Amino acid sequence: MPMLRTGAVLLFMLAAMPALASTIHIAGDSTAANYAADRYPQAGWGQFLGCALDGSVAVRNHAVGGRSTRTFIGEKRLERIADEIRPGDTLLMQFGHNDANRVKIERYADPLGAYRTNLIRMIAVAKSAGAQPVLITPVTRRNFENGRVLADFPAWSNAVRGLAAELDVPLIDLERDSGAWVEQAGAEGSKRLFLHYSKTDGVAAFPEGIADDTHFSEIGARGIAEIVARDLKALNLPVSAHVLATRPDLARTAPLGRAACH
Repeated sequence: MPMLRTGAVLLFMLAAMPALASTIHIAGDSTAANYAADRYPQAGWGQFLGCALDGSVAVRNHAVGGRSTRTFIGEKRLERIADEIRPGDTLLMQFGHNDANRVKIERYADPLGAYRTNLIRMIAVAKSAGAQPVLITPVTRRNFENGRVLADFPAWSNAVRGLAAELDVPLIDLERDSGAWVEQAGAEGSKRLFLHYSKTDGVAAFPEGIADDTHFSEIGARGIAEIVARDLKALNLPVSAHVLATRPDLARTAPLGRAACH
């Protein structure tokens, strides 16, 4: 009898748990990736995207540092997504930083050649699973000239825009929108959005200090996640209904001190 009661309680608890409506899968690079606690304050926007969602949508972050579309596929990471993705899921794709790297030639993907072809493969994986693909242009870097943020990956961003129009795939123009956000913060003010710390700041992850205009601090990653969430909601896709109307966890102006929503 006690075993029956225990089983009944377990069934009740399972029934009371909210069913996940879907999963958002993220394919991308270091700017979107998750980071361990010992790397704090470095963070990727994918770590915080879940803070913008209701409890019925999960986030599966497949983004890994240093990956281009070429190496992401070459390491069979797209195959892993194909194994996991289900009807009704969403696949967010943001690459370009490493595809543009001509020094590390194993990463390089020509914007109108391999880069485009690789994105088409990713789109096909989503569509064949009955999932929704969403293309994202490369997130901005902190690169100012005369008070304006320069686009570091225009050819790759234009390739994404063109592909989105050609294949009728929803687009988040993160290069444009994140660039405007960083520009509004200003050349000096935007340092806090990226990894800019001196040795005297005593940041354990960067004991010698760091001046990195590509990778984000906690506040920067939250802000980029807010832009992605805002734009995803505006697309009016099925998943958009699960993006919260207000996202206070992403609007913080002071760091929480850890990669958590609140």
